[in-house]
Amino acid sequence: MSEETQDFAIEAWHEDGRWSLASLPDPDDLTHIIDRLNRQQTNGGAVALISIDDEFFLAIRVLGSHTKYFISDVTCALDYEVAAEFLEIAELDQPEEEDEPLPAGDLDIFSDLSMHSMELSTLCDDADLFPDEQIEAIANRLGFGEQLTELLES
Repeated sequence: MSEETQDFAIEAWHEDGRWSLASLPDPDDLTHIIDRLNRQQTNGGAVALISIDDEFFLAIRVLGSHTKYFISDVTCALDYEVAAEFLEIAELDQPEEEDEPLPAGDLDIFSDLSMHSMELSTLCDDADLFPDEQIEAIANRLGFGEQLTELLES
């Protein structure tokens, strides 16, 4: 992926056995992103994957009346307003300066889509991967990797 895709947000929704994707205009506007996901009334729910500044990624999933949240590195909330806002929306504790850079939120966010918590945790622990690469791995695992690549290259 190019440097132009450093910060990006995509929305993916699953309906009738296939994934559809769209770009989200502002990766920092979490309220707007959540509203869009809530408007996707599909049988498979909707997911937002957000990459911020080559540092971390966020995942939000709406399935019916339930919303799940995941952040790849909770300590990014110390330096990034969008991460601090995300933790507040998700009702997760804000990190302390001495905290380890660990994922937080619902590690089972994609478990019903065949990506279990251990696999997501291992992906976040891989220091060689940037957030866009981690999102690409998630997209490949969930079944919309090629569509993601096409969307980000357009």
